Amino acid sequence: MTAIPPPPPSTAAGSLASASLPPRVRKLLRGFFEHIASDVIQSLNAMLPEYEQALFKQAEQARSDNRQAEFFNNLRAFQRNRGEFVPHFMFALEAELAAVRTPRTHAPAATGIEFRTLTLVEDAAMDEEIVLSDIARRHEARAAQALLLLGQRFGALGGAPAFDNERLPIGPQGLCRMLKLAARTLELDLEERLLLYRTFDHKVMGNYREWADTLNQHLSQEGLLPGLIYLPRRTRAVDASAPARTGAKAPDRTPGQSAADRPLTGWHGPSTPSAWTIPSAGPGMPPPLPDTAAGAQAPAGDGPSFELLQQLLAARRQATARFSEPAATRFGGMAGADMLSPGRPSPGAPAADIPASATADGPRRLVPTPDVLSALQALQGVASPRIEGQPRRNLKDIQQALLARARQQHGEQATLAAPDADTFELLGLLYNEVEREVRQESPASDLLTRLQVPLAQVALRDREFFLRPEHPARELLNAVAESGATWQTDDDLDPRLLHQLHQSVDFVVKHYHGDEAVFAQANQEVQRHLEAAARKAEMAERRHIEAARGKERLEIAKQRASETIESAFNEQQPPRFVQALVNQAWADVLTLTQLRQGEQSDEWTEQLQTTLQIVAATTAPADAPKDPQLPQRIEKALLQVGYHEEEAQAIARRLSSADSEDDGTSKTELTAKLKARARLGEQNMVRRQPIQPRSPKEQDCYEMLRSLPFGTWFEFTLNQQGDVQRQRLSWFSPVTGHALFVNQRGQRTGEHSLDSLARLMAQGQAQVITEDKGRLIDRAWNATLRALRSLTGMAKPADIGGNGA
Repeated sequence: MTAIPPPPPSTAAGSLASASLPPRVRKLLRGFFEHIASDVIQSLNAMLPEYEQALFKQAEQARSDNRQAEFFNNLRAFQRNRGEFVPHFMFALEAELAAVRTPRTHAPAATGIEFRTLTLVEDAAMDEEIVLSDIARRHEARAAQALLLLGQRFGALGGAPAFDNERLPIGPQGLCRMLKLAARTLELDLEERLLLYRTFDHKVMGNYREWADTLNQHLSQEGLLPGLIYLPRRTRAVDASAPARTGAKAPDRTPGQSAADRPLTGWHGPSTPSAWTIPSAGPGMPPPLPDTAAGAQAPAGDGPSFELLQQLLAARRQATARFSEPAATRFGGMAGADMLSPGRPSPGAPAADIPASATADGPRRLVPTPDVLSALQALQGVASPRIEGQPRRNLKDIQQALLARARQQHGEQATLAAPDADTFELLGLLYNEVEREVRQESPASDLLTRLQVPLAQVALRDREFFLRPEHPARELLNAVAESGATWQTDDDLDPRLLHQLHQSVDFVVKHYHGDEAVFAQANQEVQRHLEAAARKAEMAERRHIEAARGKERLEIAKQRASETIESAFNEQQPPRFVQALVNQAWADVLTLTQLRQGEQSDEWTEQLQTTLQIVAATTAPADAPKDPQLPQRIEKALLQVGYHEEEAQAIARRLSSADSEDDGTSKTELTAKLKARARLGEQNMVRRQPIQPRSPKEQDCYEMLRSLPFGTWFEFTLNQQGDVQRQRLSWFSPVTGHALFVNQRGQRTGEHSLDSLARLMAQGQAQVITEDKGRLIDRAWNATLRALRSLTGMAKPADIGGNGA
């Protein structure tokens, strides 16, 4: 614990009453502050009790006594200091408004690099900045239009151009800065502060977009830019008759575009709503399934959603029976020989609709759902070790085991009710699609097998399992499946995540008895680990990005130095040996000056003048006057880039006079030393090959790449067998065209150029992953729905078999 730091000067003295502002601006800001103060105070006061409850709940769920003691210590500190939180927040808010006309100050440029002061960024500070920036970025995207108008209005108040999101006092970034300042008064540890930030995001910032619109209306009514509106730029409509360009994406993306168009940028893909609940197509016919890629979902309660799925399953059984020769191979509502019986009305009829006299062997007995659940509960605790060389257990095996158990208790005519049988069939189809994308040798395969019985219970108890993308059981199933996905490599595997998944699956198998909260608790632990892993991956990614940006700056500096030397040689041509010395030794001096000081500095101007003096001195007649200070300046500059004193003196004599004859070092010896010497940044230099002309398809892909946001995920095809690997486009340089890629853990996997990446995309060997294809469970469910939809209208047996029927 640390003592409460004193308020910063801007907070202590930055009040609207003492600010140096014009009367009109002061009046508007004072009215604005009074207008928003009640809303802000009310929201903060409502947040504090909820945060206290969350803190107390975490203390109760602590895994160790020491951790619990830490939580209670933070809880007592919060209760002791909570009265200081809201006033400090409001002081910071008033200070931000009072400084609306205060010029922004920038840190002075460093005069040099002091290597003794270089340190790594602490993880605690990085975690705090990541959480706050994520909150601000998310709400800025949601309220982009309102923030644009507020920026224009505050620019008018500040007598400056429109304020950007960073400077806007009541913008998400400004509110997060105030939150960070006010949180210091609570004397909380890092993890508890992060919990406070998340509670602030949920409780205070939940309706920020509507609040920002209200603030715009208030300022407009006060006469500040009344009638100001935002008119978006209209883009030209694409000609529908023009041929589609493979791999191309519209560069202008709007917030309302579908998940099939938005590139996936998160470390873990968001759940995608299922889009198949639609009105019936006609009496007696199953409804046509809408396109799931659109990401739309009908409102809950619009129709019998599970009944629609049952109709699709019935149509699937009819289509399978029509095109399959052996009827016993159909995977319908019944299992094995029970799927066909003499006198049965139709292959797709539910078991509940079959009269007792419809069978030759006797009346069928439907097993009650509670008995099915009891049998599943008994199977859940029984371990099923896998025999080497034998296939893993599937949902059909579990269904057969249940039928065998039911027939022992209720007779040979016992069978599952139609909803229960359809539930098993749907879950089996979903599992088949999931297992297609999971490596068979991965630990995830065994975990998926262990989850079969608990998931069957979940689906039988709650049919919404198939309809709710955010269902905790589906979330856990997705986390387990993605840990062994085919697109992951051995380097992507996180041992700690695998250990947590084993613990969560064990917890579910041991404690699930019908309470969904068991899955929620198990999934919460997994998601907490995934969030921590994402933060670590983002920190590792940032370090790689900074390194890549450093390489970009170095390459730009080398290009600028080369252009400067080439421009100096245009007027006069020194001897070839002098040109070689300038292009190597003096080019390093120009590069380092460009990197450290920039083109606007006096140092760069001085070195540029020295370059022109070198050209003039080495091309002047022998009797021309010489600058006695030139050799000393050249030698001093060469020493700064790492040349030895003797080498620097020899090079300085050669570059300061046309008739210089070095009595100590010959040209051959000096040339040999320069060739053996590593140049500045030579170990990071990438030999740029001349760019070959691109085809129209490749040019479209190249233009699309330049419009992608940083963090977009790509899928690369590795071989002819179709194996793929996912990599994240962390950063690319519009200047040099270099693109940095990392894996799931933020580790650098390699670099591409935008040109080579565009050619790979045009060849189909690389593709952008969109949000609708981000999560494995969503892709598997959408594939299941597409298979059902295609089979209902399929006319070829080959097509039916090809969909995994």
